[in-house]
Amino acid sequence: MDGWFVDDRCFNCDVARQLAPDLIGEVGGRSQIMRAPRDEGETRRLHAAVFACPTRSIRPTSGHADRRLDPFPMALDSGVLLCGHNSRHTAGANSYVLLRPSGTAMMIDTPRWSGGLAERYAAWGPVTDVLLTHRDHAAHGRRYADHFGARLWIHEGDLDAAPDADQVIRGLEPVEIGEGVAAHPLPGHTPGSVLYLADDRYCFSGDSFYWSRTTADLEVPESVIWYSIAELAASLARTAGRIRFEWVLPGHGDRRHLSADDMSRRLTGLAARTRQLQPRPVDFTAVRW
Repeated sequence: MDGWFVDDRCFNCDVARQLAPDLIGEVGGRSQIMRAPRDEGETRRLHAAVFACPTRSIRPTSGHADRRLDPFPMALDSGVLLCGHNSRHTAGANSYVLLRPSGTAMMIDTPRWSGGLAERYAAWGPVTDVLLTHRDHAAHGRRYADHFGARLWIHEGDLDAAPDADQVIRGLEPVEIGEGVAAHPLPGHTPGSVLYLADDRYCFSGDSFYWSRTTADLEVPESVIWYSIAELAASLARTAGRIRFEWVLPGHGDRRHLSADDMSRRLTGLAARTRQLQPRPVDFTAVRW
């Protein structure tokens, strides 16, 4: 439409629609350009979607997108950046850089591998740790960790996806990663799913739960539970009362910033709703983005 199109490599990961929901919609199980940008702000949002898309499916008919409009890493808040450049090898998952008061940084899950991108992320501070939320997002973890000279973390339940991890989270109890940062094991989506909580402000939830634009609430990806919906319900019930946060920052699904009290109420409600869910066949197309 008006010089832009989405090619047939799109696998409906929702990443582009998170970044430019007013310009890109879902039609027939894939993203589609709904209208052309009308001003500079919309042009920048469209280019953010372009450079995040894991299949590079959003393209101008005239050739290549303007690399000068690549916004990544993109600040979401004073302490966290969105990496962009999502990888096909992680099913298009979002990844983040968490900035620490010491001047260092941590990476939560990973974008596609590129030495040039790695330098962009490290420019915000030496990356000390690469934190994997679960097995599905492990593809580039070792390579980024080695480049940064950082420690690679994963839970023992998903260790076979990153057997060379430097730090293995074990059991169900929270584990301190660094000052102000803790891992909370949350088995359910996979046996070794983990959420990372930073400063009682940022919750990196992996694929355990996300903000849904459809329901305007926290949701679990009930149609994409590889391990056990009953285990996820138990994990949420165990964890909901232990954590407080203002930002939900998932691997798949949208992000959201609310008050800590509001997030706490919503997480408690999500735990209660999840207890009522039954196992269902895996169906990626049924996710309520």
